Amino acid sequence: MADPFDSALDLLRRLNPKHITQNLNALIGLVPDLTEDLLSSVDQPLQIAKCKRSGREYLLCDYNRDGDSYRSPWSNEFDPPLSDGTVPSEKVRKMEVAANEAFDVYRELYYEGGVSSVYFWNLDDGFAGVVLLKKSTTAAAKNTGTWDSIHVFEALDRARTAHYKLTSTVILNMENTTDAIGTMDLSGNMTRQIEADLPVDGDSSHIVNIGRLVEDMELKMRNLLQEVYFGKAKDVVNDLRSVTNLTEVNKDRAAHSQVMSSMLTR
Repeated sequence: MADPFDSALDLLRRLNPKHITQNLNALIGLVPDLTEDLLSSVDQPLQIAKCKRSGREYLLCDYNRDGDSYRSPWSNEFDPPLSDGTVPSEKVRKMEVAANEAFDVYRELYYEGGVSSVYFWNLDDGFAGVVLLKKSTTAAAKNTGTWDSIHVFEALDRARTAHYKLTSTVILNMENTTDAIGTMDLSGNMTRQIEADLPVDGDSSHIVNIGRLVEDMELKMRNLLQEVYFGKAKDVVNDLRSVTNLTEVNKDRAAHSQVMSSMLTR
């Protein structure tokens, strides 16, 4: 008999990625025992909340969730309030604050808007964290797009170096509606993973190293997504409708047939 968790993941992979949150909630409703496993294993578009203390927006994910409450990276407080919510140690919290400031600048430079959040937590031999970035656009009423990137990492301390393991997921959704072609919906996600050993000289080095790894990974994944989304879409359109007029097509076909005939008669 198939494992229910594996079957749930297999089903989600076959459904429209645009509706991943709706489908995930439906599965949780059918099999409540899988709630924690599914929420911690399935990446879904990030939701935005506002910190009650600072008034700043932050992103919700499974990594800042404790029960039904979410921790703000700006105030380090849970909403709804929790008396025993899990928070990082004082040392790791200081790095978390510095990372949020650094990636807030990164977000403004690369995304020119959007929302970013960084969450750290303790490990026995180092620390781990997640960098979240979200940008939505509504260039026109019928044209929408959303980019969600989730970068989960581990930093394991070694002598004068740290071993980093980064797993990055980008969820991209674009929808374009026109009277001529109707609605075109491009939705999907991509996950990549890298490991690296980088020199460390104080806690600030971790922020620099993580920032460099995330920046490089996002650039690579953006180029890959551009090739997959736009390159493949262009190939499909070209297969459906040629940009060359019929006269030119017939000339090319005639020339091709002539060459093939001359080769066969030799």
